[in-house]
Amino acid sequence: MELSASAATAAIADAGTPGLLGRIDTIAVAVGNWDLPDPGREIGRRIGAGDVRSIRADVGVLQQTLVSSALSRVRSQTADVVLIVGGEALASRRAAERSGCEPPVDEQLCVGSLPDEYWQHVDATSGEMVAAAEIAAGLWSPVEQYACIESARGAAHGWSPVEHLADIGAIWSSFDRVAQSNPAADFAGERSAEFLTVPSSHNRPLAHPYNRWLVSQWSVDQAAALIVCSAGTAAELGVARDRWLFPRVALESTSAVSLSNRAQLHRWPAMECLGRVAVQHLGRPLAEIEYVECYSCFPVAVRVQQDELGLEPDGVPTLTGGMTFAGGPFNNSTFQFTQPLAERLRAEPEASGLLTTVSGLLTKPGLMVWSASPGPHELVADLADEARAATATVPSTAEAQGAATVVAATATYDDLTPVRAVVIADLPDGSRWVGSSDDADVVDATISSAVIGTEVMVEGRGCRY
Repeated sequence: MELSASAATAAIADAGTPGLLGRIDTIAVAVGNWDLPDPGREIGRRIGAGDVRSIRADVGVLQQTLVSSALSRVRSQTADVVLIVGGEALASRRAAERSGCEPPVDEQLCVGSLPDEYWQHVDATSGEMVAAAEIAAGLWSPVEQYACIESARGAAHGWSPVEHLADIGAIWSSFDRVAQSNPAADFAGERSAEFLTVPSSHNRPLAHPYNRWLVSQWSVDQAAALIVCSAGTAAELGVARDRWLFPRVALESTSAVSLSNRAQLHRWPAMECLGRVAVQHLGRPLAEIEYVECYSCFPVAVRVQQDELGLEPDGVPTLTGGMTFAGGPFNNSTFQFTQPLAERLRAEPEASGLLTTVSGLLTKPGLMVWSASPGPHELVADLADEARAATATVPSTAEAQGAATVVAATATYDDLTPVRAVVIADLPDGSRWVGSSDDADVVDATISSAVIGTEVMVEGRGCRY
């Protein structure tokens, strides 16, 4: 709450007019690795905002949804000034735990008020962020799921394991180089592609091919706040014109299709749908947008977004170094990365900036294009129906018998030793099996050879060659 209140105060100071504080009537907060009943009202109390409408958004709600909702409320005049806040203090909490201390708790934060609006993930068509078969197979960890997507993408490109690691090392070492010039990056360093892709005691393996420095680092103390209001309100309050930013497009899909139910595991049709609509509205390819910050929880998340949005494959779609090297505060990174993008756009009013959001396991996408110059009108939309229609699906199960064809796989580790394979395989009846194996042949093959497309014998919830 201290970090979040400080970010909110800094956002108001950045706007350059103290009168803005008294006009805030809505505070929306994205909840991360912490749990307070009514964080928006508590932040409002700490910054002296007076009576506000408080919105709490839990994990599973797209960060884009908070921004799009604020834009829609301001446009419809159901809100005057909306403050969006996200914060994380996991680094401090873990430091306290290591020292044997319990972080102090303000009892006032644990009882009393409830938010006026409480948002949770709801998908009327499926309700699933993670399929039942994935949960039954123990495939719920993001690093394992994204590692499976990584394996499917490598196979789709026809890469050998060596070629695949080279691609991963190339994109992530380029992000590390960007972080080295970012004074706000929490984990900037000089890490070569070889260091990043080779497991070691300083880069422990998590789920093949992902090691510690190939994944988001969420143990940070970071917070960010955005202020949304109309141009009329900004002018009335005396906010300097060089502080303004305009949304050109604000798109999302709130429909979730879980990993094992997507027919093509290396594709994200929902993000392609958002990109196509954005291009139609803007009248220019997204590859021509001057500044890009792709949501960067894992290398394959960035690569898939580049594929679906038509971004240059040799480009480096980050201004910060991304969630591994700049830091990835849980359920807050989109807001965190808006600030450096805003500074670039304020300095170049004719430029535009693309910012993407991921929720879940490539399940729900978000996409924003900002500019310091206004366009003819902004497009704010939830393309859930279109994204759902564009996504081919298959049923999944955690129990099966007989031969199946591997479509994705990863191996998990005990220290530096691979001990368990997670496998997704297509069955002859068109359904998909999700399971695991501790068979040494299956585990070894998963990390040493191209297993996608090979046949395994499924036996209930396990498999063997």
